[in-house]
Amino acid sequence: MIKRDISNFVLDSASWFPVVSVMGPRQSGKSTLVRALFPDYAYVNLEDQPIYERVMASPSDFIRERPDKMIIDEAQRVPELFSAIQVASDERGTAGQYILSGSQNFLLLKRITQSLAGRVGLVRLMPLSYREAATAVDGLTPGDFMLRGGYPRLYDVSIPGRIYFENYLATYVERDVSEYIDARNVDLLRKLLILCAQSCGALLNVSRLASDLGIARATVDSWLSILEASYVIFRLQPYHANLRKRLTKTPKLYFCDTGLLCHLLGIETAEQLRDSEMRGAIFENLVVSETAKRHLNAGRAPRLCYYRDESKIEIDLVDGTDPSGSELVEIKSQMGFRESFLRHLPVVGDDLGIPVERRCVVTRGDESFGICGMRVWSVRDWLMR
Repeated sequence: MIKRDISNFVLDSASWFPVVSVMGPRQSGKSTLVRALFPDYAYVNLEDQPIYERVMASPSDFIRERPDKMIIDEAQRVPELFSAIQVASDERGTAGQYILSGSQNFLLLKRITQSLAGRVGLVRLMPLSYREAATAVDGLTPGDFMLRGGYPRLYDVSIPGRIYFENYLATYVERDVSEYIDARNVDLLRKLLILCAQSCGALLNVSRLASDLGIARATVDSWLSILEASYVIFRLQPYHANLRKRLTKTPKLYFCDTGLLCHLLGIETAEQLRDSEMRGAIFENLVVSETAKRHLNAGRAPRLCYYRDESKIEIDLVDGTDPSGSELVEIKSQMGFRESFLRHLPVVGDDLGIPVERRCVVTRGDESFGICGMRVWSVRDWLMR
């Protein structure tokens, strides 16, 4: 098992809350992680039909007859189970009683908010970060990782990315999304995913997506929300504050995993990635998504946005997660450094009151160094933070 950076936060959460819920995309390693961290807990998977039927028959009896420390996988399948967990955990009043996990995140979160609000510690486990994968795979470069992505199965067995992601998409559509959209629209959803991939790193234009697909804007909005709740895509919101400048109000679109992004773009080899006109957008996606993972793995909710004003002065990433101060990040996919990379950092940094030392550029170069009080990061050093 590849050691996960989020492990300490999961263990801490189990010492703080009676119930811990581990959410995240399918096949991100949730079950593997919780079973490794809590080896003395009883384990139940509600995908097992006989167990599912037993729980459905009487959730309260099932909870009371089982050990008081238990991992319940795919818990969202039995809504009544959450009320039974609430009653039992309140009676005992101790921390770390139940660890819940599931792949249908929107359902799991709905059940939790209905019955376990205030009693549950929420953990989001994303696919492997570059830092995690690089500690387990000798010689793994950021470019290799950008193409392959972070799903653990890709590092566990020698399966071609094309095969893995085709099966992943089929499973995701068949098992998750098909419950929320008409089966006749599954092909349209795949087309939406491809259009999203082609729009990676750009301002999200929902009206254009709807026009390209020939469906209502409200339908696209709904499908995007499902994809986001399933940790397939995420929206990076624009910076907004009471400045005298007019700021862009439209979010940007990114994927939670660059391997899936490359697959949807038809990029299968390092050479295709090198020559792709989307390489800059994919690199930007890598830096933004890996920054979010770093904060999640430390138990912090990422506070990320981008900056763009009416003069089209833009900064790719404003990271306000660290309570000690925000960070401005320009992302450049070039190997070499040019001073022009820095041109917007002083203007925006001064406007937002961000100190010089917290303004930086991330490039594909091999070395990190300081310049004019700011920092130029190599992508590997940035991802290994």
